[in-house]
Amino acid sequence: MKRLDCRGLSCPFPLLKVRENLLETGKGDIIEILADDPLTKMDIPLLCQELGCELKEMEEGDNFIRFIVVKRI
Repeated sequence: MKRLDCRGLSCPFPLLKVRENLLETGKGDIIEILADDPLTKMDIPLLCQELGCELKEMEEGDNFIRFIVVKRI
């Protein structure tokens, strides 16, 4: 599982970083994403739909939002 830490980045930089990493991964690869920008709660699910990925999990903690994404295409 690849880990991508986007904490401290504000929109649009987390989305750009996630997009770049998803495009570089292969089918079936899993990425764990950590972010703290509230807009990622909307942006990451939309990006998953756009790129044919599956958002397996989204969890909110005190200072972070954690996503687990599986590349399907």
